[in-house]
Amino acid sequence: MLGLLVQVNMLHILFFISTLYMIKIGCASMSTITSSQLIKYSETISSSDDAFKLGFFSPVNTTNRYVGIWYLNQSNIIWVANREKPIQDSSGVITISDDNTNLVVLNRHKHVIWSSNVSSNLASSNSNVTAQLQNTGNLILQEDTTGNIIWESFKHPSDAFLPNMIISTNQRTGEKVKYTSWKTPLDPAIGNFSLSLERLNSPEVFVWNQTKPYWRSGPWNGQVLVGLPSRLLYASDILTLSIGRKDNGSIVETTYTLLNSSFFAIATVNSEGKLVYTSWMNGHQVGTTVVQENECDIYGFCGPNGSCDLTNSPICTCLKGFEPRNVDEWNRQNWISGCARKASLQCERVKYNGSELGGKGDGFVKLEMTKIPDFVQQSYLFADACRTECLNNCSCVAYAYDDGIRCLTWSGNLIDIVRFSSGGIDLYIRQAYSELYRDGKRNFTKIIISMGVVGAIIFATASYFLWSWASKYSARRKIEKMLVSSTRQIHPENRNASLIGNVKQVKIEDLPLFEFQKISTATNNFGSPNKIGQGGFGSAYKGELQDGLEIAVKRLSKASGQGLEEFMNEVIVISKLQHRNLVRLLGCCIEGEEKMLVYEYMPNNSLDFYLFDPIKKKILDWQKRLYIIEGISRGLLYLHRDSRLRIIHRDLKPSNILLDGELNPKISDFGMARIFGGSENEGNTRRIVGTYGYMSPEYAMEGLFSEKSDVFSFGVLLLEIISGRKNTSFYNHQALTLLGYTWKLWNEDEVVALIDQEICNADYVGNILRCIHIGLLCVQEIAKERPTMATVVSMLNSEIVKLPHPSQPAFLLSQTEHRADSGQQNNDSNNSVTVTSLQGR
Repeated sequence: MLGLLVQVNMLHILFFISTLYMIKIGCASMSTITSSQLIKYSETISSSDDAFKLGFFSPVNTTNRYVGIWYLNQSNIIWVANREKPIQDSSGVITISDDNTNLVVLNRHKHVIWSSNVSSNLASSNSNVTAQLQNTGNLILQEDTTGNIIWESFKHPSDAFLPNMIISTNQRTGEKVKYTSWKTPLDPAIGNFSLSLERLNSPEVFVWNQTKPYWRSGPWNGQVLVGLPSRLLYASDILTLSIGRKDNGSIVETTYTLLNSSFFAIATVNSEGKLVYTSWMNGHQVGTTVVQENECDIYGFCGPNGSCDLTNSPICTCLKGFEPRNVDEWNRQNWISGCARKASLQCERVKYNGSELGGKGDGFVKLEMTKIPDFVQQSYLFADACRTECLNNCSCVAYAYDDGIRCLTWSGNLIDIVRFSSGGIDLYIRQAYSELYRDGKRNFTKIIISMGVVGAIIFATASYFLWSWASKYSARRKIEKMLVSSTRQIHPENRNASLIGNVKQVKIEDLPLFEFQKISTATNNFGSPNKIGQGGFGSAYKGELQDGLEIAVKRLSKASGQGLEEFMNEVIVISKLQHRNLVRLLGCCIEGEEKMLVYEYMPNNSLDFYLFDPIKKKILDWQKRLYIIEGISRGLLYLHRDSRLRIIHRDLKPSNILLDGELNPKISDFGMARIFGGSENEGNTRRIVGTYGYMSPEYAMEGLFSEKSDVFSFGVLLLEIISGRKNTSFYNHQALTLLGYTWKLWNEDEVVALIDQEICNADYVGNILRCIHIGLLCVQEIAKERPTMATVVSMLNSEIVKLPHPSQPAFLLSQTEHRADSGQQNNDSNNSVTVTSLQGR
């Protein structure tokens, strides 16, 4: 009896477990619909990764029911089936049709409200079909036996453009796959706006307001759509847009793919005709970007031959050589009628009458950084030939050249020109000779009158300056001799071999001299409250001159031979330099044993003051950090290529980047800089100076330095700015440095994890990832593989769109950061170099 009870209980338990299992199976998400299934109002099917769902939804404040697909939740509808025929109650179902060929939506009366409309001759008569929701968000109708896809939602889109979807136009048949907006934000019915691919010889993406163009992207150059502002081109680091042809070139299509699995993005044409780019990171929405931000983005906003520039007031102006067609309308800021030429072009007269005009033919004026106009004609000529071709063609009114598209020309009116603050293409607009030189003739008389007035002023002041120069000449000659003789005081081991020769090139006339007493007064007699830094050279002080100008003063320690070399270096180097991203040397003071350098004062301290502080770093949003990165890169480019001297800084790091009142970056501390001759590309030294963590491997280990040494330091600095962490702060990451940690994330396709959370916004992620890529290129172990600063600047400006793949960086494993000097491993301070870290200068 007992055994029978045990058997019965075991049967109950097994039945209970099997029932739970069946319930679990029944509740599990489905990704398919078969002919035997009905999906009711409260039910859904899901993609296998659970990111997409198909089911019924109702917009807010309505009882209308629609069948749609959404991403993550119903606020992200990407496709709607019955857009024009909503169901009024909750009795609708989704199923496979009775003839086993279509996916259908039925109402309570079993009437077909929507169908996939697959022709019966496309489906095999002896095969069942199944609807499946894929991980891409694509709903497909597939034959079970053959596996053929006979219908898919990606080819019948609503308003959303997803990765791997296609926009296409058939040149032969005119058939288009296009995207149409909702009627209103709460009504999925077909709205007024649509998105399609047009101008197929030089393909462009258009948004249409019914039959009128509303926005255009500019033509495709093989890498980017050239009419997009530069802020949108940075997305190329998280997605790849492609436009190509198939079917012998008759079909032109565009699609995009994501390069990072952590991201997802959807482009939507909303009910106002705006292209909205929404992005998610690891399933969390992180940003929304509206492509059309202002009135200049509206197609032809300034009318024919008008140019739209958001930085101007008013924003519309006529092109040079043109004037408003209707002045009254133009003054009322109604620009739709546009502009007309002031003077007729002379092309025909010059071409057919030879020398009648004395060679005074048409020419071109350049309009920089533009969204080039619509209705472009493309040919494969190079730039010079393109200009000649346009000049010889009397119907050609403008030309432009792009490396990807080559020669672009226009005839007729120039429509939809927009000026950008950066990026774009230079447009050359044809002008009559009289317009080309009109301003010159008008200004000639003014110049003659001005010359007479200026001449009198020059004569009156020349005597004063001549007397002033003569009185100071003798004193300056003495100071020059002091500079040369001062180099003899530098210890031979610390003496820069090229220092003495370069001292003789310093023009003291270019460097203002300050009296010791004035500096002493400005700094409150070098009082402790004014002290803002201390280094191996001596001390630094904040001061204020009598005219209110704030200054920073480096006062050389009388006992510091090392400081003397830094002093001499800075006099030599900075006296010859002038750039907005280099700290400005205002002058020096040399009286007796006192030697001081006077700089502009930087009220916002140095970059490290903000970057590595968890509270202060909040001030540095991504736009400010990018501005700082670009400023540093321009400053280095000036040092390497554009200044009077070729200079290697050798100690670039956050504490040597000072910030002015507007957070403009200024490279400082040139005490370790080296000057290169015109033919020199590399130098070497036995005396290694700099900061470990920022020194290139060839310099730290072999004493070799070049422009690529500074490039390496810049790369480290760039990665620190993005991560908000020091290169040596990664002790808990398997003894990796910042470079090693970045490289690890790069290879694992998880480099997003490097980004400082203070700036991790999807609107900027593409830009940030591009900068990380550039940073890795800069810190490559082999110097010759690193880009030059000229190339880096082009990369940052997106002039170079496709970046090469980086190779392994140097110093993957961490070391203790310390100052380096010579090959000695002792703590003798006589051979160590310390660079001042200022609180504010």
